[in-house]
Amino acid sequence: MTMWPEIIAALAAHGLSPRGAFHPGPDDGAPVGAGTILLIGNAGPDMWRAFASARGEGDHALDEWSVMVLDNIAQQFDATAHYPSDGPPYLPFQRWAIKAEPVHSSPLGILIHPDFGLWHGYRGALVFAETLPLAPRDERASPCETCADRPCLSTCPVAAFGEAGYDVPACAAHLRTDAGADCMGLGCRARRACPVGRDYIYEPAQAEFHMAAFLRARG
Repeated sequence: MTMWPEIIAALAAHGLSPRGAFHPGPDDGAPVGAGTILLIGNAGPDMWRAFASARGEGDHALDEWSVMVLDNIAQQFDATAHYPSDGPPYLPFQRWAIKAEPVHSSPLGILIHPDFGLWHGYRGALVFAETLPLAPRDERASPCETCADRPCLSTCPVAAFGEAGYDVPACAAHLRTDAGADCMGLGCRARRACPVGRDYIYEPAQAEFHMAAFLRARG
């Protein structure tokens, strides 16, 4: 498919990148008529730098910027753009991601990538009617399988992560105290403890933006 390089270049101008593609089946929750789904996302701080130079105001500024950018790119390449915020009902972006690239559930509940670690995200998907040719899927295993120490589970100051899952109220309560300033300003301490993908750790302003949005969403 000759337009892949053009799509990559269009995304890179906004700090975004293709995050794997697949041909959806009947059980994938794809939009009607979808032949190929290309996930679009970010890894590291590049997207943040592009967004920060053009950002708007409000809780949904990043979502609004993503829609503006990806709707325009979709129009250029005869695709339709879809977003994690579309809904309800919401599209199964995490399930799509697992099908499209080598991401796996981590002990923190965040999808982990062998290269990017926990420092990545999905901003949308470009959906094409055609069944486009794709490269073989990257089948690398989860890096968590060979991580014996799992520092992500022992670093949280309020032990919000464990066998019972993620204690959201304990996490949010901690963030509202002076003791939570480290997580608020630099990002979740448990997430930062992961040894994978350290070259992609979010910059402080990006981490603070996401942490503040998390806290606002919980009142």
